[in-house]
Amino acid sequence: FCLAAAANNNICSVGVAYNARIGGIRLLDGEVTDLVESRALSFRPDLIDIYSASWGPDDDGKTVDGPATLAQAAFENGIKYGRQGLGSIYVWASGNGGKDDDNCNCDGYTNSIYTVSISSATENGNIPWYSESCSSTLATTYSSGASDEKQVVSTDLRSQCTENHTGTSASAPMAAGIIALALEANRNLTWRDVQYLIIETAKPKYLNALDWKMNGVGKRVSHAFGFGMMDAAQLVLKAQKWRTVPSQRICHHSDPNIIAKTFKKYERVVIQMYTDGCVNTENEINFLEHVQSKVSVKVKYRGNLQIFLTSPMGTNSTLLGRRVEDDSIDGFDKWPFMTVHNWGESPRGLWTLEIVDVENNVIFLNWSLVFYGTQVNPSHQLPTTTIPSKILAA
Repeated sequence: FCLAAAANNNICSVGVAYNARIGGIRLLDGEVTDLVESRALSFRPDLIDIYSASWGPDDDGKTVDGPATLAQAAFENGIKYGRQGLGSIYVWASGNGGKDDDNCNCDGYTNSIYTVSISSATENGNIPWYSESCSSTLATTYSSGASDEKQVVSTDLRSQCTENHTGTSASAPMAAGIIALALEANRNLTWRDVQYLIIETAKPKYLNALDWKMNGVGKRVSHAFGFGMMDAAQLVLKAQKWRTVPSQRICHHSDPNIIAKTFKKYERVVIQMYTDGCVNTENEINFLEHVQSKVSVKVKYRGNLQIFLTSPMGTNSTLLGRRVEDDSIDGFDKWPFMTVHNWGESPRGLWTLEIVDVENNVIFLNWSLVFYGTQVNPSHQLPTTTIPSKILAA
């Protein structure tokens, strides 16, 4: 069978990064365990630059799951030691559970800070029926949509070609190909450089969503599309002259004065926490990248929960929307909801967590924040010359 599109072989299409080499890891043809996942995620990091994954927990609108101990360690080792210390690039499909109101923040692979979470847009720039919206989505590429919209051309079984590849499973490999072009232009990009480049060059224009907003430093972002459509031309151009961003700092914050409390249905659960961003310590952060909210709550029906986070600069992230299929009584135990919507903001000030359940009482147990970012301004990059893009006009 054909594993990927390649140039100059008269089969199917050329593909996105036709100079790239590709291999496949048989992960899903047997029992998938933590050990199996960890071996796949850490396979030959000396040779593999980009791991593209279109798998994860069931997109059924009720599952909450993520990498277990060994797989999580594989991610962490990958970004530390992969690509000779520059970090392995993990590209992940954001999920196809939209018809069941699933939320990709309940998927611990797509909401990991170590993965590039990719959503889909139809050829007309609309939100596909299968798409999951969440605050951890970084960017978007094209895929299938309504019955009258085009789908993705790709290789198929028995050396065949298909014009009907669909879902975010098609979007993530396309993003991986675009990233491969960037690495071809600049082999010295770190795993965080890649995320910065995607954010700096993604295009919100022509993507139709009602929730587009400007964050506190002027970056447009959406729960449906992240920072916008990936632009291969601009990404490669900017990669050529990119300077490595400052080292990552991690700042943990909790408030011992926040105590467990029961809230009645219809009662807004509003918890506020002040943070100084670990100022005057080795972990001081002045410019945010990822923000994790580790939330612990007990409920009678988990699917009724909605959780929102508002930053000191006024940016509101929907950490969790209603998932009507989720009838679990387990609630959440320090689940790390993640948002990229505060990218570039300062963490200092008052953060507000709001939990809404219109059907049942909520037992709030705990909330803590983990900030990832830099002490030094990462935006002081070399100027680049803009070229017209065939993908989108800025």
